[in-house]
Amino acid sequence: MEKRKMENLGIATSLLGFGCMRFPTMADGKIDEAKAERMLDRAIDEGVNYIDTAYPYHDGQSEVVVGKILKKYERSSFYLATKLPVWLVNTVEDVDRLFEEQLGKLQVEYIDFYLLHAMDRERWEKMKEIGCVERLEKLKAEGKIKYLGFSFHDSYEVFEEMLCSRDWDFCQIQLNYMDAEEQAGMRGYRLAEDRKIPLIIMEPVKGGSLAAFSDDIMEQFHQLDPEASAASYALRWVGSKPGVKVILSGMSTMEQVEDNLKTFRNFKPLSKEEEKAIGKVIETIRSRVQNGCTGCRYCMPCPAGVDIPGCFSVWNTYHMYQNYYAVDWKWEQEMGAEHQAKNCIQCGKCEKSCPQKLQIRRDLKKVQEDLDKKEMVFER
Repeated sequence: MEKRKMENLGIATSLLGFGCMRFPTMADGKIDEAKAERMLDRAIDEGVNYIDTAYPYHDGQSEVVVGKILKKYERSSFYLATKLPVWLVNTVEDVDRLFEEQLGKLQVEYIDFYLLHAMDRERWEKMKEIGCVERLEKLKAEGKIKYLGFSFHDSYEVFEEMLCSRDWDFCQIQLNYMDAEEQAGMRGYRLAEDRKIPLIIMEPVKGGSLAAFSDDIMEQFHQLDPEASAASYALRWVGSKPGVKVILSGMSTMEQVEDNLKTFRNFKPLSKEEEKAIGKVIETIRSRVQNGCTGCRYCMPCPAGVDIPGCFSVWNTYHMYQNYYAVDWKWEQEMGAEHQAKNCIQCGKCEKSCPQKLQIRRDLKKVQEDLDKKEMVFER
């Protein structure tokens, strides 16, 4: 198993980290603990030593199950990461209460990697006001936290401010070959590398979107190696960057575990030929964008409640990856029926404000038609 040294911490972690937010589940939605245990045991047996969970995963049950499974292992044999649910923190007393609850669920006396979860501008400002980091530093001084960091979802500018605010032990960002310019992105990667802060990477396969493609894209990968999965190229793209110390993969099946182990057992950085091929894949995916919505939101608010830029984002993503699974959660859960394109009343107010002069009413009709059909579906 490929290991990466975190020089500032004096430790070595497995490049593959086991993400525990997508454990297999049973019909009632609860974690299938037997399958989850076999998967985690298999990964650990092959040398995976970084296990990542969080307070809200699986409706609060991921930490409980992870604690049960890891109880049989020597505590010093693995690095355990979990996260403070900052949206539940209003006082420093909340920090202590939630942290102690997590220790109990995980059945451990300390957390190796503790993160402020899903930080953005608003949450960062609130945590500064409360004095959250200072309280976590106290827990670190007491030995209850080994290494302190944060996971991030906002603009590069916010990331830069947070990263440079103190000497973090590590940080976690979203990075994959389709999102190199999104959120912290490659600029954030380079900043962390310059500051010698180890990087943990989440969403390396973009929630599964880079694991299954239409035949034309799969053929491009198969020409390189007919035995390699599309997901392996996404993981290797991230792992080819030396500042990356752990790549998290949220595994749901033993097949995914085995495929990831194959990728990281004898890890190989991408060759020039493979980098060029991924560049062509990126071009192909981006060429499928349906309209030029920039998300400027000049069209909003919509009198009928339609989330116009949200609809176009889902529509473009659906066609880019030609896979309904790439957008199902955002379309069905985050937006919901009340904000979907079907509610358009054809008033035309949006088109008068659109700097791109898009035919919004026409395109919204196409959005709803395409997403109602769900014709493009590939298993992840």
